[in-house]
Amino acid sequence: MADRVEAVQAAPLVAVALPGARPRRRLGYHLRRVPPVVWVCGAVLAFMCLAALFAPLVAPKDPFEQSLIRRLAPPIWSGDEVQPAQAGYLLGTDEFGRDILSRMLYGARISLAVGIIGVLIGAVIGSLLGMLAGYFSGATDEIIMLLADMQLAFPFILLAIAIIAVLGPDPSGAIPWKLIVIVGISGWMTYARVCRGIVLTIKEREFVQSVRALGGTDGRIIFRHILPNILSPIVVLATLDLARLIILESTLSFLGLGVQPPSPSWGGMLGQGRQYLDTAWWLSTFPGMAIMLTTLAISRGGDWVRDVLDPTLRSG
Repeated sequence: MADRVEAVQAAPLVAVALPGARPRRRLGYHLRRVPPVVWVCGAVLAFMCLAALFAPLVAPKDPFEQSLIRRLAPPIWSGDEVQPAQAGYLLGTDEFGRDILSRMLYGARISLAVGIIGVLIGAVIGSLLGMLAGYFSGATDEIIMLLADMQLAFPFILLAIAIIAVLGPDPSGAIPWKLIVIVGISGWMTYARVCRGIVLTIKEREFVQSVRALGGTDGRIIFRHILPNILSPIVVLATLDLARLIILESTLSFLGLGVQPPSPSWGGMLGQGRQYLDTAWWLSTFPGMAIMLTTLAISRGGDWVRDVLDPTLRSG
């Protein structure tokens, strides 16, 4: 009998798959099978970021240089007749004779910076408040969720207009910190709600109870044991929220409440060109296309990131 027990213990373990069960797909499985559309979206985002980063080096003209002689010059490939002084502009010029391509490159720096920094602000504030609400519950949870519900109940675009009207827009040529903060606090509620729901479940898990029993402080439990378990949802939300913030910045600049002229931004260029849609279509078309392509690439890439990081989608 003892020999049989020793033989069973020495036998190698064999994994038995349950009927109908699917093997868990690891992260590398998805990385090796990136859809072609995701590669295209990544190339578009990489191009936009590199163009914004190296705008002073690749811009063909000074984006602030004005000349009434070059006013409303069409793109060189449009086939329209142009004056000799208006030739040589790939995307044409605006109503002040400024190069559209150069202004779009410099405008990408502002639009992408506002979106990225705004996402970081919203993610940090929302995640921190969500973890506090879920971990401590009680009055802390009630107050934080009440603030989130109050902001969700009020149209944020109206709130942003009211804040900018009181504080005033950022001066031209300066870093638009007021706009960045306003855009950043526009979406903290989503992060807070998601983090709160996850923390309510995680704080009852055995490993959290063990750390608490061993004398671990609340701060250590939150930042060393709970935070790593909610990073994936935060990354997914931040990726999807970036496109929304770029559109929000463009909307405020379109209304004249964002980046002030002559500083270029995609939304500001779109708003300035709406008066010339019949005579100079390129003033609004190219900034609008840049906004559309960037947000579409971010949204599609965010969907893929969600599919990769979500364990339920990886297992199915």
